[in-house]
Amino acid sequence: MQLLRKLAYPFSLLYALVVYVRNICYDKGWFRSQSFLTPVVCIGNLSVGGTGKTPMTEWLIRRLSDSYKIAVLSRGYKRQSKGFRLVKPGDSAIDSGDEPLQIAQKFPEITVAVDADRASGIQELEQNYLPELIILDDGFQHRKVVPKYAILLTAYGKLYANDWYLPTGNLRDHRKQATRADVIVVTKCPPDLGEAEQSHIIALLKPRRGQMVLFSCLKYETTLGGQDRVLDLEELTNRPFTLVTGIADPAPMVDFLRGMKLDFDHLSFTDHHNFSKADIAKLKNRDLILTTEKDYMRLKGELEQVYYLEVSHKFLGSDASRLLKSLKKL
Repeated sequence: MQLLRKLAYPFSLLYALVVYVRNICYDKGWFRSQSFLTPVVCIGNLSVGGTGKTPMTEWLIRRLSDSYKIAVLSRGYKRQSKGFRLVKPGDSAIDSGDEPLQIAQKFPEITVAVDADRASGIQELEQNYLPELIILDDGFQHRKVVPKYAILLTAYGKLYANDWYLPTGNLRDHRKQATRADVIVVTKCPPDLGEAEQSHIIALLKPRRGQMVLFSCLKYETTLGGQDRVLDLEELTNRPFTLVTGIADPAPMVDFLRGMKLDFDHLSFTDHHNFSKADIAKLKNRDLILTTEKDYMRLKGELEQVYYLEVSHKFLGSDASRLLKSLKKL
């Protein structure tokens, strides 16, 4: 795999040139960008997946829903439906996408929609659903929309400053585009990340003047969700199970479960994997399956003994308060 990426280096230079020219066209106004009356908070990254955008969306919903009537707009990656679609808790992941469905089921009181054309989707929300705040999930590269506030995520150990462009690396946008963000959040940090290393990371990221760099770690719940009942994570002690993941970076979850001294084998699929009938048939032979929350959106109803492990962001130190204070500018 590494050899193939090295061989693809000339293509990564071409890709970098294309995204560079595209950004210039937006910066010069040759391509049209649009602002909206409704405040838009954009969450995104410069790389392909694995930074925790959906948990960050949920973090914002929990902390802002008392102050705003919130709508969430996503692309709905790998859904089979087209155009604008309002996501309902009873939808299927095939029609709505796994992550939007996860949000709709967890927060039925808010509006969740999908549209590949984010500008068109925001217009639809403004005209027909009247939100007071729109959270744009994975919209940092969607430059047709000018957000009121932009949160850029980068994963600890996989910082965009140390990465290269597709297909040699994982960057899908130029590193300099980080200056468009109001705040940079380094996710998936060790909970005990010290100030010296935080300062080192900030030096690597080279934020513009006044741009905050915050740090968060992943927090896993100790109760497992399921269709008919819930399990305490400790109930899996001395009970072998299969971990099934279809996410960009399963390593943190694997490390967490191994740290719990649990006995499991791991079946890893590509991000947003659509489980085939053959996949489901093989999984039915497993006694107990643990999966991610978004994978559960595609596996529930297909398997009996399947549970999910919920994950959320936990900011280090006073960084949560710093972010909420900054968001008051909305």
